[in-house]
Amino acid sequence: MIRVSGLVKRYGDRSALNGIDLEVASGEFLGLLGPNGAGKTTLLSIITGIRRATAGSVHVQDHDTVRFPGSVRAMIGLVPQEIALYETLTARENLRFFGSMHGLDKSTIEERSNTLLDRAGLKARADERIGHWSGGMQRRLNLIAALLHQPQVLFLDEPTVGIDVQSRTAIWDLLKEIHATGTTIVYTSHHMEEAERLCTRVVIIDHGQVVGISFARG
Repeated sequence: MIRVSGLVKRYGDRSALNGIDLEVASGEFLGLLGPNGAGKTTLLSIITGIRRATAGSVHVQDHDTVRFPGSVRAMIGLVPQEIALYETLTARENLRFFGSMHGLDKSTIEERSNTLLDRAGLKARADERIGHWSGGMQRRLNLIAALLHQPQVLFLDEPTVGIDVQSRTAIWDLLKEIHATGTTIVYTSHHMEEAERLCTRVVIIDHGQVVGISFARG
């Protein structure tokens, strides 16, 4: 599903990634584990086409992310570390906007929004402006926005940082459901607990390099 070859990213004299090679199988739930500053976010941003690599290549479903960015974007969903929502809009209005950006028709957006809002425990407050919501609720909605177009691959960059236990559990439960349908998931974290609960395989990154590959769940 994903093939990363010799990936290097430099910012001036500083190297954020130092020749990473990585493969992710279709249907895998891969954890990218490492301390802050290890290179996890940089790696995700290059795989998803937000940043350009200094050297190396990335392919998603055999599509080069530089040569065919539109094809890659259509296949992936991204939940960034920072909440990417409009606080002056309601939850439904946010989802209508992001659904339309993916080219979904109105009826599909409404149907999928209702299903996902219910599964995330947010349906009862879906018509409220989200600026009044807790950070945990906003993070749940952030995840739903990335799932609306039913991506083949879902990328999450530390999506449970600083949130309450209820929201963290809701996110974990929804991710397990999504993975069970066959969606490939790549999840960054610096908490081993999350990796142990969720992932089928863990790649440990530090100083921009792969330094270890750990367990399979179950």
